[in-house]
Amino acid sequence: MFSTAFLDLPALQGASGTVTLPGSKSISNRVLLLSALCQGTTVVHDLLDSDDTRVMLAALRQLGCGVDVQGTTVTITGLGGRTWPTEAIEFFMGNAGTAMRPLTAALAVQGGDFTLKGVPRMHERPIGDLVDALRELGCAIDYLGNEGYPPLHIGNPALQLDKPIPVRGDVSSQFLTALLMALPLAAQNRAITIEVVGELISKPYIEITLNLLARYGIAVERQGWERFVIPAGSRYQSPGTIHVEADASSASYFIALGAIAEGDGIRIQGVGADSIQGDIRFMDAAAQMGAKITSGPNWLEIKRGAWPLKGITLDCNHIPDAAMTLAVMALYADGPTTLRNIASWRVKETDRIVAIATECRKLGATVEEGPDWITVYPLPSKEWKAASIHTYDDHRVAMCFSLAAFNADQVPVRIEDPKCVAKTFPDYFEALFSVAHAKPQDIPVICIDGPTASGKGTLASRVAQALGYHYLDSGALYRVTAYAALKAGLTLEAADEVRIADLARTLPVRFEGDTVWLGSEDVSDAIRTEQAGMNASKVSVLSAVRTALVALQHSFQRLPGLLADGRDMGTVIFPDAPLKVFLTASAAQRAERRHKQLISKGISTTLDSLRADLEARDARDSSRSVAPLKAAQDAFQLDNSSLSIEASVDQVLTWWQAKQPF
Repeated sequence: MFSTAFLDLPALQGASGTVTLPGSKSISNRVLLLSALCQGTTVVHDLLDSDDTRVMLAALRQLGCGVDVQGTTVTITGLGGRTWPTEAIEFFMGNAGTAMRPLTAALAVQGGDFTLKGVPRMHERPIGDLVDALRELGCAIDYLGNEGYPPLHIGNPALQLDKPIPVRGDVSSQFLTALLMALPLAAQNRAITIEVVGELISKPYIEITLNLLARYGIAVERQGWERFVIPAGSRYQSPGTIHVEADASSASYFIALGAIAEGDGIRIQGVGADSIQGDIRFMDAAAQMGAKITSGPNWLEIKRGAWPLKGITLDCNHIPDAAMTLAVMALYADGPTTLRNIASWRVKETDRIVAIATECRKLGATVEEGPDWITVYPLPSKEWKAASIHTYDDHRVAMCFSLAAFNADQVPVRIEDPKCVAKTFPDYFEALFSVAHAKPQDIPVICIDGPTASGKGTLASRVAQALGYHYLDSGALYRVTAYAALKAGLTLEAADEVRIADLARTLPVRFEGDTVWLGSEDVSDAIRTEQAGMNASKVSVLSAVRTALVALQHSFQRLPGLLADGRDMGTVIFPDAPLKVFLTASAAQRAERRHKQLISKGISTTLDSLRADLEARDARDSSRSVAPLKAAQDAFQLDNSSLSIEASVDQVLTWWQAKQPF
């Protein structure tokens, strides 16, 4: 997951490949709570690992449920047949509506001394209609802040089950879902009826709830969309094991990607057209706009069809979350797209109508909006603007607007706070980059060259972390090559030059901060010995090996960008890099740094000998016939003799930001 302050998406050209989606948030949190209300254990497979599910799991642990997490398989030991806790418990619900609403209802029906709080935005999301319905039932709920909003305190109820329980259906379907999941706890002796007041929105989400309730032994009688009857004698029964479908809302971004991007199409694994999730119907809307979609058991394939896409007018009541993706697809259409019946957008993680309109306008689009509708006009070529997208701590805003990077004018897009996608799809951007393509010249590279012990590796890895870019330590490549060659039984002499070069071309090396991996082996310490340095010098004079490693270094230029450090990154390997830095420090300062490193490792040495050695290496590196150490003509000079690493990082980031269009 990218946890940087922002993530810059360069102009993206096309996309093709396969994406495996995480589990559905809606199904995951429903299944967790239903499993907790059962007696015995339930094994949940393919559970979504996200902020929202972690909130629910934490709450279940507080209640005394057994929770055993093994990757995406979670075993829940339920509360059915056991005494619920009597001590006061305070729950932190973050901004997880799929956890807050149903847990509130279950706790209120069961009774206790419970407080539910969340992030500030959660305290702005209405819950009054659910509380009114629960109070009508006899539950004891008090507001601890503003009337109609969390935080809440829940006490012991005096349940009254002799008349239908009214609940509004036109604000959020989560209110009805919460009641449907909680009321079986009180239906042992008599049937309980829920009456929906007003039009029920997001009906497909209620279908998910009813489907899952049936899996757990609760056969709710649905009378149209106005009345729901929970039969007398209802009791939760564990299904034993249950599998979570992949998230259909998350599928919308890759369905849209297949419709927008040039390429061989996108295959989505984990969800198909027969999904129980209502948002799968997004595929119908995408097809109306021109996408070519085929489906099979648990998979979808999407290719670009009509181009430009077709503007549509659509009632989106049945796909409220996925419909946000249509608003960005509309930028690529041949006419305006109007999305109606989306009043629920205003009470989600943010006011999504305002958010979508504001960010589309930043890109250059004309947008009209109303209480429950939005119209987005397309952006023809020559009218797209590079924009920094504010994401409002809303995962869907971040994911939707990533699709704007495929624009006709090849302008980049900045996504602020990319880690907000952790709510439902922590690895979204990694999944996007695994299938998206860009022209090599559009994938940014920052080069940091400099002499030995100048601190270029530390500086480059820190800047890479700040930007979310890949990192290449070119000097370590020669060390790793020598290490791998010796491990393969080769000599480091000209006799084995061809075989070493063959090995180097596909060397499975990667850099993660200060750690160097060769396949699954951490070789960080092994390649940083004095002997490893001498071995690197031996292979570096083999021309076939150098050629092979040039190609390997070029392969590190991957989305979203690259930080490369070495001695010839800006002069030989990436001469067209948009930012080059030549890092220097006095020989005395570099010797002192190296002295501290060696002493910390128990290696005895002197400052004078280290300084003399560094000066000699500088002379050799500067006079090499192949790729001598020198600053590129367009490089920024940075002397860090008296600078902290933080100040050096800030300076490089300042130079980089000055080159951005945001």
